[in-house]
Amino acid sequence: MGELNLLTIVLAALAFFVIGAVWYGVLFGKVWQREAGLSDEQLKGGNMALIFGLTLAFELLIALVLAHQFAMTGASDRAIMMISIGFGAFVMTPAIGINYLYQRKSGTLFAIDAGHFILGMSAMGGVFALMN
Repeated sequence: MGELNLLTIVLAALAFFVIGAVWYGVLFGKVWQREAGLSDEQLKGGNMALIFGLTLAFELLIALVLAHQFAMTGASDRAIMMISIGFGAFVMTPAIGINYLYQRKSGTLFAIDAGHFILGMSAMGGVFALMN
């Protein structure tokens, strides 16, 4: 079994976090807010330190799982990217799709959130590949 590199795990999680900040800020912030049915007051009322902290913690967990997968398999850079993108596209995206069907969420919201997961996982894979 290969070694887990804590720095790579943290950098991969930060890459996902930055993608999210740009995705839900500059690129799709207002459309996402409308489709999620959130008012400006609701967004301001949240505990942002807790929300951002838990987001980063979840992204660290995802990065740790990926790092373990890569260490166990000795994945090549190509395999790292395929696994990362595949996980975003074919595990995370269907999972949120199932939830959104029952929650009666819009296709637009699904596309925004699915795109975030796929791009975020791609960025995460890119960090792992660069540090491999």
